[in-house]
Amino acid sequence: MPLVDVTHAPTVPEALLRELGAVLPHLVSLAVECPEEPYDGDLQPGDVEVRFRPLGPLDLSGLPLVIEIKSKWFASRAADRQERVDTLHANLRAATGLDDFGIYLSLPVAAWSQGD
Repeated sequence: MPLVDVTHAPTVPEALLRELGAVLPHLVSLAVECPEEPYDGDLQPGDVEVRFRPLGPLDLSGLPLVIEIKSKWFASRAADRQERVDTLHANLRAATGLDDFGIYLSLPVAAWSQGD
């Protein structure tokens, strides 16, 4: 269950943020797919959480848009994490036309419970 935080400058148009919100769950799921957590293409509520946050007046950022992804650590994910994030960057660029953005993929040791 990836958590995705999108931090953006006020210059990023809302329409682009909405487009990101539409494509991020699928593209992030593809990027973190692994044998331990396979992706079947059928996202359910709670599978991917995407949160948007505008840069605050005291924030310092060299990019207009930064996407931070946290997904549970598995050895199979960690082994090729740079390739995964590079592919995700290319896929997001192709899907949205974004050019000036960064992605940070974090794979912490974690657990998740959603209940029924």
